[in-house]
Amino acid sequence: MSVYRAVIFDFFGTLTSSVRRGPAHAAVARALGCDPETLVEVLDRSYYDRAQGGHGTAEETMRWLAGQVGVRPSQSALHAALAARLAAVRADITLRSDAVATVRALRLRGLRTAVVSDCTHELPEIMPTLPVASLLDACVYSVEIGHCKPNEAIYLAACARLGVPPSECLYVGDGGSRELTGAAGVGMTAVRLAAPDLSQHLVFNAEPDWAGPVVTSLSELVRIVDRAPVSVG
Repeated sequence: MSVYRAVIFDFFGTLTSSVRRGPAHAAVARALGCDPETLVEVLDRSYYDRAQGGHGTAEETMRWLAGQVGVRPSQSALHAALAARLAAVRADITLRSDAVATVRALRLRGLRTAVVSDCTHELPEIMPTLPVASLLDACVYSVEIGHCKPNEAIYLAACARLGVPPSECLYVGDGGSRELTGAAGVGMTAVRLAAPDLSQHLVFNAEPDWAGPVVTSLSELVRIVDRAPVSVG
């Protein structure tokens, strides 16, 4: 068997194509009654706080965002903004054309699979509706565990749920949040996905200086696993 027993995927920009905030996000600002550009500025500067659950539940976070842009929405307006936010994030998500086939091929080789994502409250709601969900043994979301990449806790949580040590995990991501350095730091083999579309990807705290392994498509991971040294332990 391969030395790898699990493959852990980043989500945005890795299992999905390049992500940008689409036009549906303007509906969030309309529901709150604020300027869309002002809301985007707050979203950008508060990303890591929100992705670590720093402002509470999804509703509490939306109320905090409203305060940051200087509005006090009614309860009905707040709920409309929450629904608009969920719909907007869902609209931004398009799985890569080879995502499902790659994850399935890895599972057929006996590997366990997981997603580790820096994300806000929407992804845990959206993930079960995606065709890749049934192929994942574990999903670790920063907003639920209170840590973002490259904090070791988020990687070790995935290992614990998979029952696989870091040394037997292959991690793949686009490099946002310095995730590759974080994965390598806990003992995983980290691989950067450098797909052509990622030049347009919305990313925070990227690591353009990554000098480790690189692939240009998810399907290349299957070949990496097939070529990996055989475990004799």
